[in-house]
Amino acid sequence: MDILSLIPQFGGLIYTIAAFVVALSVIVAVHEYGHYIVGRWSGIHAEVFSIGFGPVLWSRVDKRGTRWQIAALPFGGYVKFLGDSNAASGKDAEAMDEIASKSPEDLRQTMHGAPLWARTATVAAGPVFNFVMSILVFAAIFWSQGVTREPLTVGTLKPLPGTVQELREGDEILAIEGIPVPDFDAEGAWSDFTDALPEKPVLTYTVRRDGQTMDVEAPYLFPPLVGRVAPRSAAMDIQLAPGDVITAVDGEPIFAFDQLKEKVESSNGKVLLLDVWRDGAELEFALAPRRTDEPQPDGGFKTHWRIGIVGGLMLEPATEPAGLFEAAGAGLQQTWRIIEGSLSGIWHMITGAISTCNMSGPIGIAETSGDMASQGAQNFLSFIAVLSTAVGLLNLFPIPALDGGHLMFYAYEAISGKPPSERVFQIMMGIGVTLILTLMIFSLGNDLFC
Repeated sequence: MDILSLIPQFGGLIYTIAAFVVALSVIVAVHEYGHYIVGRWSGIHAEVFSIGFGPVLWSRVDKRGTRWQIAALPFGGYVKFLGDSNAASGKDAEAMDEIASKSPEDLRQTMHGAPLWARTATVAAGPVFNFVMSILVFAAIFWSQGVTREPLTVGTLKPLPGTVQELREGDEILAIEGIPVPDFDAEGAWSDFTDALPEKPVLTYTVRRDGQTMDVEAPYLFPPLVGRVAPRSAAMDIQLAPGDVITAVDGEPIFAFDQLKEKVESSNGKVLLLDVWRDGAELEFALAPRRTDEPQPDGGFKTHWRIGIVGGLMLEPATEPAGLFEAAGAGLQQTWRIIEGSLSGIWHMITGAISTCNMSGPIGIAETSGDMASQGAQNFLSFIAVLSTAVGLLNLFPIPALDGGHLMFYAYEAISGKPPSERVFQIMMGIGVTLILTLMIFSLGNDLFC
């Protein structure tokens, strides 16, 4: 075996692990900081704030007596409040008795001696901070990208091989093949417009240029251009990249993204041979489409054959700055869509409507982290926001040992007037830990065998 041939693979593995650790550490830090800061505001003292588990690599104690530390195993974190026996906020009975013997003020600073409202707010803050982080990241991305200028205006033209291109940067596109161009954000009207376009390699564009209206010729609006590559997809495996143009499938020339889509969907998983143009070079790739369960507008899922690329326009539209409120609204909307899609996906897996292989474990998440990081900072930040939403949602599930489990106990206490007995609490925590470990093993099996 040639040892040198393994270096690129080893480097890719290190890159994937590093991306995963960075993504997870950011999400965990935000989640645990939510617990910490709201606990502090609520009068509950935090003894330890840890990123990671195991041997401590670095630590310092602040003026409030909280130890901030980084541990050797960067796969999670915790806040240990006064009176806790462990990172899962179990009750340390001996410590609580000792604290209670000192003064009521000291007891009030423990998680277990604090009022119900303070405990509830502290526990709920972790998932809430995850959601807030996602909203802010999506809002920042939307704000930095801006909104498409109306009427549709050419920002930059994407390079395409062997095509007529008479459009220029700054042209305002008024109509294509005589069909008026609607507002870019009018989804229904835009969909009707694109469906009405004749499928021809070259189209006639009516534009306004320097105050004059004229007709020019340019390529089909939606060429078989790779705009984005989905992580852990067939396209990612063969290293297709944004900017690649697929010029033929199995030797048959294509000029429209829909032509590529039709050939992929009708392949039934058969290997396809792709001719690809990349920066002036002609390349050949072979890949097999994969079954993919995709969410539908009605909340259901539909199975398609996919290779894992997202297309786009043959031009980059000119943009103008987005308003802060508009960006915040877009961030909130995107976060809510992820929550809805996640809940729908879980339900459809439970009912057997879609494959349980849609659930990824730590290996799958790590691979996705590396894939997204390799596509640039914006894609990586977007992935962190998606994962942050998923972590926040998962922690709200009413499973003992998760935040949602603690909130379930607090709801019982609010109704009955007293917390569950220590024995019941320990039994429920044991069941919760078992469920979580089972879920982890199941998702890991998906990573290895699906």
